[in-house]
Amino acid sequence: MDTKVIELLERLLRVAESVDARLPKALTAPDWSASIAFLYRKRHGNAQLEPVKNIQLIALEQLCQVDIQKQKIWENTEQFVKGALANNVLLTGARGTGKSSLVKACLNDFAAAGLRLIEIDKDDLVDLPDIINLVADRSERFIIFCDDLSFDEGEPGYKALKSVLDGSIAGTGTNGNVLIYATSNRRHLLPEYIKENLQYQHQENGEVHPGEGTEEKISLSERFGLWVSFYPFSQQDYLAIVDQWLLSLGQSQDDVAKSHPEALIWALERGSRSGRVAFQFAKDYCGRIALHRSAKRP
Repeated sequence: MDTKVIELLERLLRVAESVDARLPKALTAPDWSASIAFLYRKRHGNAQLEPVKNIQLIALEQLCQVDIQKQKIWENTEQFVKGALANNVLLTGARGTGKSSLVKACLNDFAAAGLRLIEIDKDDLVDLPDIINLVADRSERFIIFCDDLSFDEGEPGYKALKSVLDGSIAGTGTNGNVLIYATSNRRHLLPEYIKENLQYQHQENGEVHPGEGTEEKISLSERFGLWVSFYPFSQQDYLAIVDQWLLSLGQSQDDVAKSHPEALIWALERGSRSGRVAFQFAKDYCGRIALHRSAKRP
């Protein structure tokens, strides 16, 4: 064969290999024994489930002042893990009040019974059917978790999530082993505008019906079978959370009682009395006490 022809064929082969390397690969199963939690990630168009090595787990008893919310989510998760009917869950409300922490706490409680968690960004929700197909025949129970979920108008993930929640042909696992848990600061997951109030229809009997735009926004959130709402903490609630964190971090009752004035200033400076702010204060307070005591030692 002519040398030039051989060189041309070799170049074409290298080009084909280069193109093949850049083409998106089908989602493949990870090592399921590597972790109880996985992150869905895309790099250069290729998707994979990455095992989480250092999981930030939290115990349910560490979360206080959200007892009603805790009970609802725990009971729904227990039903799911035990093979009974359960709902997809939307956790909405004030920031830093324990929404995502409750989901992680349920994973901590039920991991030994076969619960697994897959965290996904909202930008990747279009791939939900691929994830569901991958785990459909597994014996474990999977929560697909999307934290801080909200959409702008026309985002593709909106329709994909709506389709899965509505029971499309993709479903949520052939043996019902997948649920969607999502947290959001928006109850209806989409921005709402004053002008939409003009679309409301007022009937002669006094009934009020929302317009098509509002109905569309409500239609996604109502597909979550269980809504769990979280509310801003009062000062008393905030201090109770501070106390709980300080005690769990090894502080004495005396040190805990002394911390309240500083804890209130800390919250005031941040404009929030959330559980997250309480935890951040507790870490700072414990750190300062530890340094102060070590400096006093001879």
